[in-house]
Amino acid sequence: MTHKRIDLHMHSLFSDGELLPSELARRALVLGHETIAITDHVDYSNIETIPNIKKAIDDINKNWDITVVLGAEITHAPTESIAPLAKKARKLGAKIVVVHGETLNEPVIGGTNLAAVSCKDVDILGHPGLITEEEAEIALENDVTLEISARKGHCLGNGHVANIARKVGNDLVVDTDTHAPDDLITFDRAIEIALGAGMSREEAMTATVDNPRKILEKRGVY
Repeated sequence: MTHKRIDLHMHSLFSDGELLPSELARRALVLGHETIAITDHVDYSNIETIPNIKKAIDDINKNWDITVVLGAEITHAPTESIAPLAKKARKLGAKIVVVHGETLNEPVIGGTNLAAVSCKDVDILGHPGLITEEEAEIALENDVTLEISARKGHCLGNGHVANIARKVGNDLVVDTDTHAPDDLITFDRAIEIALGAGMSREEAMTATVDNPRKILEKRGVY
């Protein structure tokens, strides 16, 4: 059976990505994607811009054989602001809400992972770095999925995240955090990244097929 790719963490030039939503969708479609979420970086300075790409997304979904989902990634915000920002993103139309986790690659403020997994408006904790078992247990309680990242630097914590998730029972997804054309990957490459994080082939398939679909179903996209 041939599987199509689902990637719920991508950026357009409406934050720090290089591509228009249409070009991002076109490149993803050519690489065999079924669904992508455009989750541009937000804090209180720009969160009101979330609806700006909805017309483009509606046009893509009407005319091409790919589903593009409006989302947001709360990034480097004060921990106290994560829950209200997530709620506001939802009100502005975001179907997928990601929080920029405590990656080993950037100086994310401590407590970000905890604030994210404590919020039921959050879908995915992106590249959570050295997430603790306690944080993972809270994520499980609140149905927040942990991310295995294909992105350079952010991927440094993948093995740890996979081990914690296996121990606690968390759902995982494999996302690219795409910013540029070369960041996009095929389904087979996503499986390889999961295997490289120490996941079994069955776990890798669940993280690339079942778990992203579960999130989309929960948020009414599918």
